[in-house]
Amino acid sequence: MTATTVPMSIRIEASARQKLKEIAVRQKRSAHALATEAINTLIEQKEREHALNQSCIASYNHYKETGLHVTHEELVPWMESLFTDNALPPPECHE
Repeated sequence: MTATTVPMSIRIEASARQKLKEIAVRQKRSAHALATEAINTLIEQKEREHALNQSCIASYNHYKETGLHVTHEELVPWMESLFTDNALPPPECHE
């Protein structure tokens, strides 16, 4: 399946356009390709941020409904262990 592309005009500062052209030359790519990549990266980032925000809202709503939670004191040791050779199991939720 081929993605449909549509033209879009944007206004950027002349200095930004010049820097984009310079980067494109160094990377042997077109300025268009770099701009498209940057836009796609921004879209992905903003979609991840939105998903995280929605997850946070859902978690908070779940807490309000059930009262289940983990305290900061219970969470920190687990988080600090995550990138060690002795990762702890996650703390249990409680009321």
